[in-house]
Amino acid sequence: MGQPAAGETSESGLLRLARRGDLDALEQLIVRHERRIFALALRMTGRAADAQDAAQETFLRLHRRIREIETERSLGPWLSAVAVNACRDIGRQRRRSRLVPMPAGAAELPGLEADPERLAAARESEAWLRAGLATLPEKERAALLLREREGLTTAEVARALGSSEVTVRSQICNARIKLRRFFGKREELG
Repeated sequence: MGQPAAGETSESGLLRLARRGDLDALEQLIVRHERRIFALALRMTGRAADAQDAAQETFLRLHRRIREIETERSLGPWLSAVAVNACRDIGRQRRRSRLVPMPAGAAELPGLEADPERLAAARESEAWLRAGLATLPEKERAALLLREREGLTTAEVARALGSSEVTVRSQICNARIKLRRFFGKREELG
């Protein structure tokens, strides 16, 4: 199939090519989204191995359903919705405990390498955030992450989760309240 033409490097152009069977274009779409999808899956599952499985399943579903995706819309919200569903499936399969451990080999936080105290504090904050997210019901966690971390609109989150916008707003509000309480307990301990 070769490389896409110069004018076909936009996401919609790549998507059109991938729909026609161009595997190079599909690969370029995957490369553009893989880090973000893995990060979302890691926040949803809390385990690197599960996040890798969810990301892989997300891109398999992209390959299988490429002809169903609208070329005029951004691929990001669709991939996010698929990733959330893949994480749910993995969670049901694993039936693991609610506490999400800090994954081994977590990415270094940029700019903090020179200051070990700040790096340690940032890692502790990240661990607390993961633990706080783990206390949330799955739908609240997904709604909050899609809205705040992925930057999806409320309408896009609602479509991704198969909910109404009112439900999504309520889930996000509830998640924020629960996280504030969780972090309030952290302050009491600290």
